[in-house]
Amino acid sequence: MEKLIPKPTWIKMRPPSGDNYTKVKRSLRSLDLHTVCEEARCPNISECWGMGTATIMVMGDVCSRSCRFCAVNSGKPSLLDDEEPERVAKAISGWGELRYVVITSVCRYDLQDGGAEHIAKTIKAIKAHCPKIIVESLIPDFKGNEDSVKKVMSARPEVISHNIETVSRLSSKVRDARASYEQSLQVLEKINRYQTYSRIYTKSSIMIGLGETDEEIIQTMADLRSAGVSILTIGQYLQPTSRHLPVVEYIAPEKFNWFKEIAMQMGFLYVAAGPFVRSSYKAGEFFMNIKLL
Repeated sequence: MEKLIPKPTWIKMRPPSGDNYTKVKRSLRSLDLHTVCEEARCPNISECWGMGTATIMVMGDVCSRSCRFCAVNSGKPSLLDDEEPERVAKAISGWGELRYVVITSVCRYDLQDGGAEHIAKTIKAIKAHCPKIIVESLIPDFKGNEDSVKKVMSARPEVISHNIETVSRLSSKVRDARASYEQSLQVLEKINRYQTYSRIYTKSSIMIGLGETDEEIIQTMADLRSAGVSILTIGQYLQPTSRHLPVVEYIAPEKFNWFKEIAMQMGFLYVAAGPFVRSSYKAGEFFMNIKLL
């Protein structure tokens, strides 16, 4: 059994609470919707929901993949719910204070396009019901399928994100065997290459504390920048359960600030870095800062 590293003083998580948190959760349950905030046990759920940002996970809560860092259940997904896009839009329209929504999904290998059409329909439904809300689509790699990437792009979300997750050397250990560092970079590059209308911002995220070196993190940032990524988040990996990969190192807040400075020098438009930063953390705030640049 691997020895657990004691959590440092800066790793303190508060239980979710607050009026907006309660309101959003009640709405999700009544409409049979899922959020990655809950499924992945995000430490920022109260803060983000309270500030008008939420991440909804479509196409069920069972993933075709089994990544060793992720708390989302893996196995055989349920049948696709054709009415889900409208339910998602209905839920969002009822959250009056919501400014920014992230639509993510489980991986669906049982679907020919990986669920790209369903994701696109969800984005379009949100834009029809809530035209002022900014939409980010956090997509799987679709096995690198170009048509699937284009389907999501056709729905015109303001941001498309795909997470590289970790450095190249650790990718096969951390992620499902059907994912790869190179394929993720290719998907991000394709998003930039296929743009023909108004700009869609690209975004990615790195978890650290899994045994990577500083040099590997910096190289990963450089690879993402070369692929055209403009928004980057860097956060501490936290072990969801005992069956997941253990934390190798807890990274000090000062080190996150150092990585952020290096990333900004590389030309990223916005970088969020810190122990509790996650892909969708304060996403609306970051996007508005970019628009003001």
